[in-house]
Amino acid sequence: MLNLPNILTLSRIFAVPILVFLLWPNFSVPRSQPLPIDYLLAFGLYCLMAVTDYFDGYLARSQGTVSKLGIFLDPIADKIMIAAVVLMLVFTRDINGWHTIAALVILLREITVSGLREFLAGLQVSVPVSQLAKWKTGFQMISLGALILAGGLPQFPIVETIGLWTLWAAAILTLITGWDYLRVGLKHMD
Repeated sequence: MLNLPNILTLSRIFAVPILVFLLWPNFSVPRSQPLPIDYLLAFGLYCLMAVTDYFDGYLARSQGTVSKLGIFLDPIADKIMIAAVVLMLVFTRDINGWHTIAALVILLREITVSGLREFLAGLQVSVPVSQLAKWKTGFQMISLGALILAGGLPQFPIVETIGLWTLWAAAILTLITGWDYLRVGLKHMD
């Protein structure tokens, strides 16, 4: 049960509090922002977490060690990581103004799809992850990583611009894929 892919997935879950700590505001700084070094450390950890997200699934499939525990934990680890980073970036105002709507769309979709998957699992209905949903995840990972990196490299505003543009791209894909999942789910509701 505790094979390498599952250990990688669990490491992502256990790394989330460290990531939150690194993004937590440093109250000695006038803007109540984490220090740039904190952002750079958070970016490094975030990248490591994203890499483990790829490799846990790849290793499980290539080694033939796909397990029920891994199938259960992997989407939870993804959602915990995404939600924690989105909440912290809104809290630190690295995502603010109208961009908060994109972040909210992403959070609401993650919660809705999780609930929908749980409901459908009770009916023995499987909803596979679509290719578009994989693109959505990719845009989310890039956007949040860029927004974390932008806090560590404020002298390069293009990094923040990339983060915000990809955040909106992720939000649009989130709406499309969320609707796809909801449409499948509605067919199984009375």
